[in-house]
Amino acid sequence: MQNDSPWLRAFRGLAGAVLIVWLVLPLIPLAIWSFARGWFFPDILPKQWTLSAWEYALSDRAGVIDSLGLTIGISLAATVLSILVGVPAGRALGLYKFRGKELIELLILAPTIVPGIAVALGIHSVFITLGLNNTVGGVVLVHLVPTLPYMVLVMSGIFANYDPAFESQARSLGASWLKTFWYVTFPAILPGIIVGGLFAFLVSWSQYILTLLIGGGRVVTLPLLLFNFATSGRNDITGAIGIVYILPGIIILILTARHLSGRNGAVGGFGRI
Repeated sequence: MQNDSPWLRAFRGLAGAVLIVWLVLPLIPLAIWSFARGWFFPDILPKQWTLSAWEYALSDRAGVIDSLGLTIGISLAATVLSILVGVPAGRALGLYKFRGKELIELLILAPTIVPGIAVALGIHSVFITLGLNNTVGGVVLVHLVPTLPYMVLVMSGIFANYDPAFESQARSLGASWLKTFWYVTFPAILPGIIVGGLFAFLVSWSQYILTLLIGGGRVVTLPLLLFNFATSGRNDITGAIGIVYILPGIIILILTARHLSGRNGAVGGFGRI
C-alpha cells in the first residue's frame, strides 16, 4: 500500500482537530460553571471561583458516585446483552435471504422510529405484570429497546461482507466449531462488535425517559440525577455533574475512534489471524 499523500495527512489532521474542538466546546461552559460562584451577564468570566460544587458533587450526599457506578453497570449489561442478541441476529440478516426479512428489518428499526415515551408506556404495563418495574434488571432489559437496533444493523452490515467459506475451510481442516469461531469468525467481526457495542453503550448511557418510567424513580442513574439538579437551578452543581456525565462517553469514543473509519471489514480481519 502506498503512503498517504501530505495533503491527505493534512486533511486528516484538520478533521481530527475539528472533531476535538467540536467535542471540547460544549464542555467549556460546563467547566466554567462548575468552578463559578455565580456567573452573570455581561461578565465574560465569573468574578468569583470556588470548588464547592465539586466538593458537593463528589461527596456522599450528592449520590453522584453511586449513580455513576449504577449507570456504568446498566450500560455495560445492556451492551453485553445487545452483543449476545445482535451478533446472531445480524448474521442471519446479513448472510441469508428468507421470506419476511424486510418485515423483520422494519421491526428492528421500529424502536428508533416510534417515540420513546410511547414505547416506554407500552412496556411499562407489561413489566408491572412481570414484576420488573422499579428494578435494575427491568431498566437493563428496557434499554435493549433502543440499543438492539444499532447492534443488529451494524452486525448485519459486517456479515453482509463476510465470506462463510473461511469457516468451512477451517472445519474441513479439523477445527472444532469453537476454535473456528474464536480464530476465524471472531477476528473478522470484532471491529463490528466494537462499533456496535460503542453505540449500544452510549445509547444506554444517555437514556432518561425509559429509565424514569421503568425504574420508577428508584433506579437513579446519572441522567436522572443531572436532570434533577438542572431543573433546580443549581448551575454550578449541574456543571460538575455534567462533566462527570460527558467524560466517559468522550473517553470511549477516543479509544475506539480508529474502528469507526470502516477500514476493518469482515474479511479483512483474517489477515491478522
